[in-house]
Amino acid sequence: MVFDAVMTEGSITRAAERLAMTQPAVSNAVSRMRMVWKDELFVKEGRRIQPTLFAQNLWTQVRTPLQALSEAVDPQDFDPATSTRTFRIAVASAGVDIAWKPLRAIIEAQAQNVNIHAIPYTIANGEKVLIDAEVDLVIGTMGNMMSPVIHSEFLFNPCYVCIMRPGHPLAKKDLTLEEFASAPHLLVSLSGDVTGYTDQVLAQHGLKRRIAMSVNHFSAVPGLIESSDLIAVVPPTALEESIFSGRVAVTEPPLPIPGSHIGSFWHKRQETDAGLCWLRSHLSQIMKQHAEKHFAELEKRFCGACAA
Repeated sequence: MVFDAVMTEGSITRAAERLAMTQPAVSNAVSRMRMVWKDELFVKEGRRIQPTLFAQNLWTQVRTPLQALSEAVDPQDFDPATSTRTFRIAVASAGVDIAWKPLRAIIEAQAQNVNIHAIPYTIANGEKVLIDAEVDLVIGTMGNMMSPVIHSEFLFNPCYVCIMRPGHPLAKKDLTLEEFASAPHLLVSLSGDVTGYTDQVLAQHGLKRRIAMSVNHFSAVPGLIESSDLIAVVPPTALEESIFSGRVAVTEPPLPIPGSHIGSFWHKRQETDAGLCWLRSHLSQIMKQHAEKHFAELEKRFCGACAA
């Protein structure tokens, strides 16, 4: 830390002021550095000191880790313009599709050295990765985070539609419950579990569907639906491009399928983390604005029950 301060200030005196140390204490620290690293490190030039080549090379290696360490031990001190922090977010592919492009634009404008890493999310691992500090934030379904140490913010409530290939025999408005249940279904399962909200609703009516195929991300859905007789129940915001382009046919399910609310989650130990608060604010705004802009049209066209 002393070495970093001297390199930054170019002066023993100003480095001492920066560190709230006496000048002799900083000078003694520099003397110890010279002995340990076997290099002069700093050469006096007028009122300033100039670093040696060894010192310059060393600083390029330690400056970023030192800054990251400073942010870790003092998270209140967060300046997006100078931060080099990396945020890890557990999120499904649909969340990435919604948020990552506008989030990247914000980062390039305000925080060019901040990194955003997406981590695989499933309903089963959401709480664990926060408690174990494997991620800073989770974006996923609410209702599964039961620990009192997990804090949350509601983002939006998804609507569900039934999709199939254009020309499919079931591509009609009056899809019956029996036709729906007996069709081969494609399920998007992030966890590998082959039951979902649809199955819970069908069970209440004494019915069961066949999960003929499952995938673990939404990007695989359009191609499979277009080239087969599979049908799928999906949130339309996960497949907006395919829906609006007409690649897939859309109809309302024959029964309402209430899904879990979508929210953001963080551990209470990071409640006042200024960097995470900055990120949460932007992600919340992005996802809520997306919901306001797109949900109304999607729901009116394809999900009358949700629109009502």
